[in-house]
Amino acid sequence: MTGSAAGRVLGDRTAGLFLAAVVVSGFGSSAMSLAAGIWVKSLTGSDSLAALALFTVWLPTLFGPVLGAVADRLPRKPLLVWSNIVMALLLTTLIAVDSAGRLWILFMALMAYGASSVLMDSAESALVAGAVGARLLGDFNGLRMMANEGMKLVAPLTGAALYTRFGGVSVALLDAASFALAAGLYGLLPVRGAELAAARDGAGGWTAGVRQVWGSPVLRPLVFAGSVTMLCAGLNGATLYAVVDRTLGHSPAYAGVLSAVQGVGSVMVGLLAGPLLRRLPERVFSAAGIALFGMAVGLRAVPYDAVALLACGLIGAGLPCVLIAAMTAVQRETPDALLGRTAATAGTLMFAPNAVALALGAGLVAVVDVRVLLPLVGAVALAAAVLVAGRRTRPGPAGPLPSSAEA
Repeated sequence: MTGSAAGRVLGDRTAGLFLAAVVVSGFGSSAMSLAAGIWVKSLTGSDSLAALALFTVWLPTLFGPVLGAVADRLPRKPLLVWSNIVMALLLTTLIAVDSAGRLWILFMALMAYGASSVLMDSAESALVAGAVGARLLGDFNGLRMMANEGMKLVAPLTGAALYTRFGGVSVALLDAASFALAAGLYGLLPVRGAELAAARDGAGGWTAGVRQVWGSPVLRPLVFAGSVTMLCAGLNGATLYAVVDRTLGHSPAYAGVLSAVQGVGSVMVGLLAGPLLRRLPERVFSAAGIALFGMAVGLRAVPYDAVALLACGLIGAGLPCVLIAAMTAVQRETPDALLGRTAATAGTLMFAPNAVALALGAGLVAVVDVRVLLPLVGAVALAAAVLVAGRRTRPGPAGPLPSSAEA
């Protein structure tokens, strides 16, 4: 039953602490991610530079396989604790950002945030796979996505309000406090000795994750679907401030309202992901989410607030589907010794197109009308959904864990 599965996940102390840390750090990060764009936009007046702030966060995903290999070789719990502590200290340096000439400090902090996210996601994936049963991984990842994306219900509005009243430094300090609290929560994880140790089998080096993804008939199509979807998501994300300004006629702070509505959609799909993954083939679940996302992106070109809010809600519901399916499959199909590298590699293959698209989109919004760009991006996503839905995945080698369709 759906309720009992979610209840078993929430009743586990390790899973509960993970989710609490996700909520805490996600609140500060969601507030800061939005405020960073507003900060850059306010100091420079440039939509393109505001979009580049998002690109800076995504840039370290290009080095995911290497960072994942680091995560496989370090004790995972200490890695989570110290990464959060370092980020808490680093964010306090943003006190110095008081003019356009000092924005480089903000961009350096955002790049460090992106790198730490890759490391922490790799360590989290490995620890979760060992702590949560195979049949409950979909439920856990759905709840994790719900907790993380659900912060968009309150965090962006809080960040925008703090920025408007006190400036960007107040949001940076809030994010620093959230990292510090998350470090404490990770420190409480009841990690067993076998899970504390880093993977001792270094066979294959950092390329082992690439081979694991490419050689799996289960992982390869899901990661490909995620890559195409996140490429479209990057182009869509780069248009945020242009849509708010040119299409809807609002101030940059209105982006917080749109992000909050997107969070509503993500909360809904997070609750439903586990049950749906037990009943639908992963490719069908992924394709349905991509199709919903593509349709919603096209709707963002319509110059009405009601339509824009509806589109953001649908994007929030559709976009996480392929990511949840892919990462659940990675945790289920990959040996523990390779989990950090494989999770980071899958993350790079899915999120690197997002980083590239954010950079490309930052230039496109300056020369292409978003009323033309957004329907084209939506059409590409819809085409990808059709391809994924029509692809039949051959069963992989027999293993000890069931596929999500069998669970």
